[in-house]
Amino acid sequence: MVRDLKKLVEEFAENVAAQTEAIKRGDAKSGNKHANRYISALKKLRSEGDAGRGALTVLLHHPRPDVRVKAAAFLLRYRTAEAMAVLKAAASGDGLAAIGAIMTLKHWEEGTWALDPE
Repeated sequence: MVRDLKKLVEEFAENVAAQTEAIKRGDAKSGNKHANRYISALKKLRSEGDAGRGALTVLLHHPRPDVRVKAAAFLLRYRTAEAMAVLKAAASGDGLAAIGAIMTLKHWEEGTWALDPE
């Protein structure tokens, strides 16, 4: 079971990174394919409850800012303080990760964030 969670976390991270690279190339078709894959991995992780969410927390320290931000966006309800720290740090940067962090924080503050409902 732990190995399966680790594999899903790796799948999530790899596809977030691949989507970012596709966006940079202007390749929407490939970007959407990778988005579908990381969302599928996320759904499987969430189906494991807090164990799946807990497995995803390792990505809050990933070397790629886009992966950290995407993981933080989905972990806001589960690990609010840690996720907020990642998002706030990324929001002061530039690029796609910064935009994602800014938008996630905006939705959280407005009460419209709904990426991981209870």
